[in-house]
Amino acid sequence: MAKTSKRYQEVCEKVDRTKQYPLDEAIQLVKETASANFNETVELHIKLGADPTKGDQSVRGTVVLPHGTGKVPRVAVFAPGEMAEEVREAGADRVGDEDLVEAIEEGWDDFDILVAHPQMMGLIGSRLGPILGPRMPSKKAGNITPDVVQAVKDLKRGRMEYRMDRGGVIHLPVGKVSFDNEQLRENIITVLETVKAARPATVTGRFMRSATLATTMGPGIKLDLPSLIG
Repeated sequence: MAKTSKRYQEVCEKVDRTKQYPLDEAIQLVKETASANFNETVELHIKLGADPTKGDQSVRGTVVLPHGTGKVPRVAVFAPGEMAEEVREAGADRVGDEDLVEAIEEGWDDFDILVAHPQMMGLIGSRLGPILGPRMPSKKAGNITPDVVQAVKDLKRGRMEYRMDRGGVIHLPVGKVSFDNEQLRENIITVLETVKAARPATVTGRFMRSATLATTMGPGIKLDLPSLIG
C-alpha cells in the first residue's frame, strides 16, 4: 500500500468523509486543503447513473465555464485561406491548411486543441487521423464547425469537452485555487446544470448519483448534490 505524506494526512483530517457538504462550505474547504506550492486546479468529479457500455446512454458534450479554467488553451485551426486573418484576430495561436497538415506530419504538436472548418476535413482526415488519434477535431466536441471564429473565442474563454469514462464518471477542471469563491461557485453550477440537461432518455432512476470536489493534490470533498440539482 502506498504511503501518504504527513502533509496529506493533515489536510485529510479537515474533511469528514461521511458528510455531504453544501457547495459554499465545500469550496471554502477545498481551498483550505490545497497545500501544494503551486496554484492547484480545482476538479469536479460526477458519478452518473448511466451505463457506459450502452451506446444510447453515452454522456458527452461541451460546456463554457463563465470564468474559464485558469488555463488558456493553445488553439490551432484548419481554415480556408480567406478566413485565416479573422481566425487569427479571434485568438488562434496558429492557422493554416496544407502547411499546417505538413507541420503536424513532421512532428509539430505545440497545441492543446485543434479546430477545423468542415471543408478542410477532406484534406486532413486520412493524413492526420493515424497521427493524432483522439486529438483529431471532432463534431461531438464542437471542434468541426463552419464558425471557426466563434469556436476559437469560446475555447479561449473556457469551453471544454466533457465525457463519461468507463466507470460512469465525468472529470472536469472548474478553476484554480486562486479563483474567488463566487467564480468557483458559478463554474461548478454551470457544469452541474449542463450535465443534468444532457441526461439520455434511456437512463432510468437517479441520473447524477454523486459529486466530489478536490484539488490536484488534495482529498475529495463530497457535495450535497440534491440541494444543488433537486
